[in-house]
Amino acid sequence: MSQQRWVRLSTEKPTSTVYVLGTELSLDVCGAAPAGATAFQVQKTLGVNYVVQDPQMSKIPSQVTRWPLHVGVEVIVTMHKSSWRVNDGKVTVSYYQANEKAPMAAAVLQLTCVEISLDADSSRSGTVTKRVTDKRKWTWGPDGGGAILLVNCDRDRPRTMGLDCQDEKVESEGDLKDMSVMILTTRGPADVFKKHQLVLHVSASENDKVRAFQAQEGREVSQYKAVLGPRNASYEVKAGRDQETVFYVEGLAFPDVDFSGLVSFHVTLLENPSTVWRYMPKSCQHPATPIFSDSVVFRVAPWIMTPNTLPPRTVYVCSISDSDDFVDEVVELAESRGYSCLVEAVEELYRESENPGVVADVCRLVRQTNDRDFVAAVSKLARESKNTDFVGAMKELAWKAGCALTICEGEKNHGDRWIQDEMEIGYVQAPHKWFPVVFDSPRNRELKDFPFKDLLGPDFGYVKREPATDQVASQLDSFGNLEVSPPVTVRGKEHPLGRILIGSYISRTENREMFKVVRDFLYAQKVQSPVELDSDWLVVGHVDEFLTFVPAPDRKGFRLLLASPAACYKLLKQKEEEGHGEALMFEGKLDTCNQVKVRSILADRDLQSSNEYFQKCIDWNRDILKEELGLTEEDIIDVPQLFTPEDPSGQAAAYFPDMVNMLVLEKHLGIPKPFGPIVNRQCCLEREVRRLLEPLGLSCTFIDDYKAYHQKHGEIHCGTNVCRQPLSFKWWNMTMP
Repeated sequence: MSQQRWVRLSTEKPTSTVYVLGTELSLDVCGAAPAGATAFQVQKTLGVNYVVQDPQMSKIPSQVTRWPLHVGVEVIVTMHKSSWRVNDGKVTVSYYQANEKAPMAAAVLQLTCVEISLDADSSRSGTVTKRVTDKRKWTWGPDGGGAILLVNCDRDRPRTMGLDCQDEKVESEGDLKDMSVMILTTRGPADVFKKHQLVLHVSASENDKVRAFQAQEGREVSQYKAVLGPRNASYEVKAGRDQETVFYVEGLAFPDVDFSGLVSFHVTLLENPSTVWRYMPKSCQHPATPIFSDSVVFRVAPWIMTPNTLPPRTVYVCSISDSDDFVDEVVELAESRGYSCLVEAVEELYRESENPGVVADVCRLVRQTNDRDFVAAVSKLARESKNTDFVGAMKELAWKAGCALTICEGEKNHGDRWIQDEMEIGYVQAPHKWFPVVFDSPRNRELKDFPFKDLLGPDFGYVKREPATDQVASQLDSFGNLEVSPPVTVRGKEHPLGRILIGSYISRTENREMFKVVRDFLYAQKVQSPVELDSDWLVVGHVDEFLTFVPAPDRKGFRLLLASPAACYKLLKQKEEEGHGEALMFEGKLDTCNQVKVRSILADRDLQSSNEYFQKCIDWNRDILKEELGLTEEDIIDVPQLFTPEDPSGQAAAYFPDMVNMLVLEKHLGIPKPFGPIVNRQCCLEREVRRLLEPLGLSCTFIDDYKAYHQKHGEIHCGTNVCRQPLSFKWWNMTMP
C-alpha cells in the first residue's frame, strides 16, 4: 500500500506542498468547504491524477463532474514524474451550493513532485535494486526480501590494531567491499530541497550496531565520512535536483541475546516552518515537521559453523616440543645409569634455559658423557618429545586433500597443542561477499593470542564471547565441545545449514556447562538451531570424543560415527573365539604403556562394567541425535572404542586412541592409530574401521598420536583445526516459522 498523507485545503489562499513520487495525497475536501456547499468539482493540470472515493456510491458514473459533499468522501491525488519547476502541478477544488452553476468558492493546491528513495540490495541479487516493494520488511525464504549486512570484523590493513568495525575509517578498497551499499536517490527542483530538510537516521537503540559512510566523489576511500553510527543517530543530507548519494554500511555487532540482527535506516523529508516563524523568539519557534519517510531494513548476517563434510581450505596444527616430559625422562634415564652429576646439571640447565631451546641444550650436555648407548637413548627421547612425525602426517593428508597447511610454531602456541579447543572457524555471508570468521573460545590458555594475532586479517574475521566476570572456564567451554551436523530434515522441517551440537550435562550433581554468554550467542544466530548433548560423563567433556560426521554418497549425504564400547567388546570377543585371545593391545608401545592381552581385557569385569555405563551415556545421546537430526539407525555407524574410568571422578577417558576423534578432509580421514591386537599381521581395530568406512568411498589413514596427544587426553581432531568452504545453501533462503 502506498504511503498516504492528509493535506488540508483553504479557499482563502492557495496551498503549496511537496508530493513525493509513489505516495498518495488525501485532500481534506470537507474541511475546506464553505458553509452551504453541497457538492464539489475537481480540476487538475497535466501530469496530475486524481480519483474520488465515495463510500456512499457503489458505482461512480463515468461522466460525473460534481460529487456530493459529505463526510467520508476522499480525493486521492498522485503524480507520475518529478517536477521541473516548483508548483508546476495544480489541483483546484470548486464548491457549489445546491442547484447553482457557478462555484461559491475554490481551493487551490499547488504541487511540486519530487522523487526520494532509499534503496539497498533488498532483492538479494548482489546489487542495489530500486523501487522494491516491502523494503521496510525483512522476510525469510527464497521468495523473501530485505537487505543483508556483514559485521566488518576482519582487518584489511595489517598495520591497524583492531577490527575494521572498531574505527570510523575506511581503510582500503578491500574494507569497502565488506560493506553493503545503500543509495539515496533525490530528483526534483533544487529550490525544494533548499527549503526542506532531508535527514537520514537510525533509531537510538540500533545506532551502536551499524555505521554508515558517505561516499565522496573524486576522493580517496580513506576520506569517506562516517555519518551514522554509535556517535550519530541522524545526519542531514544535502540533496540536489538529480542526485544519487551513496552510503556504505557496515555491521558492528552480531545477533545476540539482546539484538535480533535487524536494523532499519530511515530518510525523512522535513518541512521547515514558514519564514515568518524564523524571526520570532526561539521559545516561540516550532521544529520542522515530517511530510515523507522512506525506510530500508537490513539483517546482520549470522556467524555460521561449517560441518566437517565440507571441502577444506586450510588445516591448522601446532608444532610442539614437550620439554617438561623430555627433561623428566632424561633425568630418570640418567639416574638409572648412575649419572648423578648429570642429573644435577640437567635440572639446573632446565631451570635456567629458555623452554623452546632446552631440548637441544640437554642433548649437547648428554653428548659429553661419550656413552653411545645413553646418547642414542636420549636422542630418541628428543625426537619423541616433538610432534614432528605428526605434523608430517598432517602435511601429507592435507596434500592428498588438496588444501593448505598452516603450522602454528612454538613461539606462538607456547606449548598449547589443542588448537581445536581454542577456536572454531565459521563464516559470514551476504549476496555480494562471504569470508571466514574465527570464533575465539573463552578458554584463554597459551594459544589465546593466535586467533587474533595470526588469523585475523584481510577477509578473515574475528569474534569472541566471554563472561564479563572473572569466571574460570571449564573444559566444556573449549570448542572441541562444539560441533555442527551436516544439513538435515527433521519431521518435515529443513535445517539446510545443519544444527549446532553443544556438550553439556544432564543429571549430575556437580555439573559443568558452556558459559551462558557463548550459548546465548550460538542460539541467537538462529540458522543452526542448537542441540544440547550430554558430554559431562567424559573427563574432558567434549562432544568430539564420541561423535563425528563423514561424507557419504548415498542417503542423507553423510554418516554419523559414534564411539561404541559395545561394538568393541563384540569385536574382541569374536577375535578371542577365533583363537586370538593372546593377541596384544598396544603391541609396539612397550615404552609408553603396558601391553595387555585380548583375553585379559575381556576378563576385566570392572572395565566392562564401566564401559556398560559409558555405552548407556552414548546411547542417551544417540537417541537425542536421532530425534533432533531426523536420523535412523542406517545413518549411524558404531566405531569400536573402549573407555576407562579416571580416578576419582569415574568419568571416561579413551582406553586406546579414540578413533572417532578424527580429522575429516572430504574423503580423506586422518584417524588416531589405535594400536589394537594384531590378527593376521593387521590391527583388527583398523581393519574393522576400514570395513565400515571404505565402502563409502572414504580413505582411512591411521596416524600415531599416542604420546603427543592421546596420553594427554586428546587426539587428532583435538590437535587440528580446519577452515572450510561455505555451505552452498544461502542462509537467507531458510524458511522460518
